[in-house]
Amino acid sequence: MRLECRVTGGDFQAAGEAAARVKRALRQVGVDPETARRAAIVAYEAEMNIVIHASRGILAVDISPDRIEVAADDEGPGIPDISLAMQEGYSTAPEHVREMGFGAGLGLPNMKRYSDQFHIESTVGRGTSVRMVINLPSKGSLP
Repeated sequence: MRLECRVTGGDFQAAGEAAARVKRALRQVGVDPETARRAAIVAYEAEMNIVIHASRGILAVDISPDRIEVAADDEGPGIPDISLAMQEGYSTAPEHVREMGFGAGLGLPNMKRYSDQFHIESTVGRGTSVRMVINLPSKGSLP
């Protein structure tokens, strides 16, 4: 099963809708609540990074019997120093975004923390691609 959501940069009104769709779909196909929660967290963090930093992007989720793969690809400014961006609390979010309660510098660290596999690539001036895998426990695997 594949879900694909287009995400528009700066659209805080719609922010979180893609992650909510992911969580609903996972529950509908019988993914255990803890794994669905982890997948929803990484999807939400990826979606918010697109909303905050990029002009647009795509959040895609592939659900298979043994894993959930979450991919976020954006057209944005890119990340000049990925190791710095991976540090908890480091943020390049503008002040107006922080005033709304977003951009605390936890997005990428949370994506890594709640994933079993995490990979990020970024090109300054082009955008960022993040790939995450959440393994399904064998007991809670899809039928």
